Amino acid sequence: MKILGIGNAIVDVICRVDDDFITKNNLTKSTMKLFFDENEFKNLLKNIKIEKTVSGGSVANSIVGLSQLGDKVGFIGKVSDDEFGSKYEEGLKKENVEYFYSKKREELPTGTCLVLVTPDSERTMCTFLGTAGKINEDDVSSDAIKKSEIIFLEGYLWDEGEPKKAFDKAINNAKKVAMSLSDLFCVDRHKPHFLNLVKNKLDITFANEQEITSLIEAKNFDEVINFSKQLNKLVIITRGEKGAISIKGEEIIECDIKKNLKIVDLTGAGDLFAAGFLHGYINKFTTKECLEKGTEMSSKIIQQIGARI
Repeated sequence: MKILGIGNAIVDVICRVDDDFITKNNLTKSTMKLFFDENEFKNLLKNIKIEKTVSGGSVANSIVGLSQLGDKVGFIGKVSDDEFGSKYEEGLKKENVEYFYSKKREELPTGTCLVLVTPDSERTMCTFLGTAGKINEDDVSSDAIKKSEIIFLEGYLWDEGEPKKAFDKAINNAKKVAMSLSDLFCVDRHKPHFLNLVKNKLDITFANEQEITSLIEAKNFDEVINFSKQLNKLVIITRGEKGAISIKGEEIIECDIKKNLKIVDLTGAGDLFAAGFLHGYINKFTTKECLEKGTEMSSKIIQQIGARI
């Protein structure tokens, strides 16, 4: 198997809302808020019209993208044996992703992410992790990890306790480890742990400019470049309008964004960028070609609703 993704198995529920809805519910536009109270989360859902329901989760989106590009991939993520859990599994199998998890009835339901798309195409996420956030080392197959060329992890999954043990088991059994920092919220919540991962455990780090700037508390982008050069590992940074950049030691390669796109929804832009880059990487493209493939994939996804092409 080329790449095995390990991440939150979350069903994305996509809805269009206006800016007032974001303000009224005390949400911060373009970020992700975690809900720990199931009833509070259900109340949010009550007042909006659902446009689309799709098997999601950041790394799962990347893995599906890789499968669509013809790569042999698998995924590990925890769901419950409920309606959303069954939908989740079906969604992955339909996309030729091997799912290394046997679902059973859990105390908590399958995780759900409410993706609120405002008229400016920004997306604000409200996530109730449910059983996805309870992943433990028993849920992670050492065998599947050892048979993969690369494992791809997400910052969203990292948490103290059981998820950390699952992470450690995955990293310790892997040939090569890639990870996405996922979200500014995750970086700020787990800064020392993420910094340790980036410095000592990861072979490839994906981040956007905001995330990595916060991680190392940089004053400007030059500091980010210097930090990344010293790591001497592959660091891939997306920079919105400024395109994307790859840094490994002294090798710095940049790639521009595609122009004149009709942007509909930014959900999944980073996930599909990672899919395109990793597709290039495992198929021995040059770094520049990897960046271009990532840009091509993210350009496709932002011109439609949802995080699956």
